[in-house]
Amino acid sequence: MKTTLQTSPGSRSPEIRLSVFTKGSTPYLSIRFPYDLRIIQTVRSIPGAHWDPKYRQWFIRLTKNTYREVLVHLDGLNVQNEEADRWFADHELPDSHQEAYEIFQRWLETNRYSANTVNSYLSAIKTFLLFYKNTRLEVLENDHVEQFNAAFILKKGYSISYQNQILSAIKSFQKVTQRATFDIEHLRRPRKERKLPHVLSKEEIKKIIYASRNIKHRCMLSLLYGCGLRRSELLALKLTDIESERMLLRVRMGKGKKDRMVPLSPKLLELLRAYYLAYKPKNYVFEGQPAGRAYSSASLRQVLRQAVHKAGINKGVTPHWLRHSYATHLLECGTDLRYIQELLGHNSSRTTEIYTHVSNDKLKTIPSPFDSL
Repeated sequence: MKTTLQTSPGSRSPEIRLSVFTKGSTPYLSIRFPYDLRIIQTVRSIPGAHWDPKYRQWFIRLTKNTYREVLVHLDGLNVQNEEADRWFADHELPDSHQEAYEIFQRWLETNRYSANTVNSYLSAIKTFLLFYKNTRLEVLENDHVEQFNAAFILKKGYSISYQNQILSAIKSFQKVTQRATFDIEHLRRPRKERKLPHVLSKEEIKKIIYASRNIKHRCMLSLLYGCGLRRSELLALKLTDIESERMLLRVRMGKGKKDRMVPLSPKLLELLRAYYLAYKPKNYVFEGQPAGRAYSSASLRQVLRQAVHKAGINKGVTPHWLRHSYATHLLECGTDLRYIQELLGHNSSRTTEIYTHVSNDKLKTIPSPFDSL
């Protein structure tokens, strides 16, 4: 429901400035204005809008639809959106490209790809199509992909994973639309990086969790580690997913749209009960504002950042580090790799095997030749 801002006759509401902010390769609409409770209520009512405490402004993932939604909600207010309009003009696809883009979008949505995958693929293919906005789709071939990699990906210093994401989107786009002349079997992927996961010690985990005096924040961090959850899985948890009698936590629609069950320790259940009595969430286990809405990803990152700082740990810890630490500590306790694979929701055992390279229970028993000098 749209919230309107009432102003007295002759008065002018505070200026609301809309601009485009890119996080990685994803565009967001930035909504900035002087502190005003009535405007905050209006912006908060926009679906998908969230407050980012790091940048101290409101953001919403930018698409044509979300931009229109924002303008509808802010209609009648003092909105300055010339910068956002210019961005859209520069990022507008020609009709032929737009038609193929929409066909691809419908195919992704019809085949029930996750929202994250749809957004990632659409963002990737749009980046590629904008690069060749003055080139007919029918003449695009493998050489154009190589030129794009050299002139855009490498020049701007984007990661190998982003380059792979673009390539995956191009391959799927070609299969669906058949508009270009890509030989997708011979599109070459970059060599994969073999990065080891970041793992914290149990002592570091304990310091981070107990650095926060807020029971809600402590509960979130405890579940990330204690159940090996992904950030999105934690934020999607609902009260009905806690099966206290069976001491299990149901993780619904994780990566790959798979459900799984993970064990819930007695200490975690006790913490969850204390948190529930203090906060009384209505739907999601962790709710933001207004009540009933899931806690935001940006706020969770800020909670972890503050806890790491208070714990005196000088590392760039992310929520996924806690999941990596959970898996590694299980392995060091002697848990079979097959069970760890199930607990993490991995499709392939090869993904789980990476933790054998960071587990130090065997590594620390190997003597250094330096000691025998």
